[in-house]
Amino acid sequence: MLIAVAGALIISTSAPLVRLSEVSPATSALFRCAYAVPPMLVLAWLERRRLGPLRGKGVALAWAAGVLFALDLLFWHHAIAYVGAGLATVLGNLQVFIVAFAAWAVFRERPSNQLVIATPVVFGGVVLISGVFDRAAYGSDPMMGVLAGLATSVSYAAFLLLMKAGSRRTAGPLAHATLVATLAIAALSPLFGGADLTPDWPAHGWLLLLALGPQVLGWTLITYTLPKQPAALTALLLLVQPMTTVALSAATLGERPSPLQLAGCAVIVLGVLYGSRRAGQPARTEAEQAEQVPNTSTV
Repeated sequence: MLIAVAGALIISTSAPLVRLSEVSPATSALFRCAYAVPPMLVLAWLERRRLGPLRGKGVALAWAAGVLFALDLLFWHHAIAYVGAGLATVLGNLQVFIVAFAAWAVFRERPSNQLVIATPVVFGGVVLISGVFDRAAYGSDPMMGVLAGLATSVSYAAFLLLMKAGSRRTAGPLAHATLVATLAIAALSPLFGGADLTPDWPAHGWLLLLALGPQVLGWTLITYTLPKQPAALTALLLLVQPMTTVALSAATLGERPSPLQLAGCAVIVLGVLYGSRRAGQPARTEAEQAEQVPNTSTV
């Protein structure tokens, strides 16, 4: 769980770095993946030497996850342009609900009682942070930001589930997904406003930091934790990301959350803390209850 939180804190710097780069959404999405490919290939090669090549189903799922990750980044980077780094990150993390129910249906991971209780609490915090109760909505086009954020959440949830369903390795699947995401973003960028292939400095510096920090280190930590805990708990813990991004955006970009949005941050913290209580003993699936086999999932 601590590794998942560390990964979430690292990727919380993504949106501020995107805004600091001052490039188009498609450009930032393309270069954050392209710059991440070489170090990810090195990590995958080291993993391959130790465990052998990634084969069959693991490769196919990683490729599919890469396409979904490309859509996730393209939609999310547009949401950042529409409503700012903080709110876009919140909108892109509504996947907790999609993941919780999809994991129940696909992996038969019945959410724990604590997680079920915490989910509406966290949702209340997300609603407060979104600013829907404020008269002056922040952003150049809040409605388009909401639509892009919802599309981000759906893509993000599917990406997390595919990464969990694949190989229990870390570097190999993520390297495959990152490479495929780079190619998919390049192919899809004309539909998302196009990508500038020759951004200037210091944009390159911010994009390089975005790639090596959140994209390589952050997602390596998160991918490492995905097979080791229930998918719904992973999604809930990743809500640490928007809370931290709101604070970073206020400090570095001058985005000023309202009192209601700050209250939403506090609600999310309490929801995550409660939802992770006794998370090492998730509710049994129906099959496990029938067979009276203890659940051996670990966090």
